[in-house]
Amino acid sequence: MSRILIIEDELGLQITLTDFLESEGFEVKVKGEGISGQAEAETGGWDLILLDVMLPGRDGFQICQNLREGGIVTPILMLTARGTNIDTVMGLRLGADDYLTKPFDTQILLARIKALIRRASRILSPSEKHTEGSFSFGEFVLDTVKGELCEGESPVELNSQEYRLLLYLLKNTGRVLTRDELLDGVWGYEQVTTTRTVDVHIAWLRQKLGEQSRPGFIQTVRGRGYKFVGGPDHHKSEH
Repeated sequence: MSRILIIEDELGLQITLTDFLESEGFEVKVKGEGISGQAEAETGGWDLILLDVMLPGRDGFQICQNLREGGIVTPILMLTARGTNIDTVMGLRLGADDYLTKPFDTQILLARIKALIRRASRILSPSEKHTEGSFSFGEFVLDTVKGELCEGESPVELNSQEYRLLLYLLKNTGRVLTRDELLDGVWGYEQVTTTRTVDVHIAWLRQKLGEQSRPGFIQTVRGRGYKFVGGPDHHKSEH
């Protein structure tokens, strides 16, 4: 039975989420305050954390950052009532796996939860198995054994979702990938769920690849999705 920790201060939503998730077979625990919620999350053993942004004691952004800096890799699905791009970007930047804006459909919530738990449980999924080789493009090398990106001799820091996204793009170089395909292939969402997560992570990858000052490796195909174009010096080496 998967265990979900809910850190949410709104009593009505606490009850609604608990009843719904328990009816779906999850074990649920609720914390209504930020400091105690973080302490509970740090005990470990959770399969997913539902984390509200606006909390008494300590807000969700700080909790998310503290957990990630403390080595807690449990999937975090952030909940926000604001629905602003700033909240979305901030939460994902600090290490959340995805977000939902209140009010939300419980079936969409369930789909997101199952997908995030499924991905976390697949330690070495077929798309993430380490191969004996690397992908090179421009001055960059993505080492799939070490799981790291370097520009020349300098490492480029990627979070886990950025790494998965870049690897998926590289494996599909030249193909136009829709947002739905990327959500399925990288996040494990098997059905369409509205989210800006893909766009936000694409923007971060572009920034880390220095695409403000050089031709872009990641192209936007209007009305369709994204395409990775390695350029004339692109090659993939596997041994």
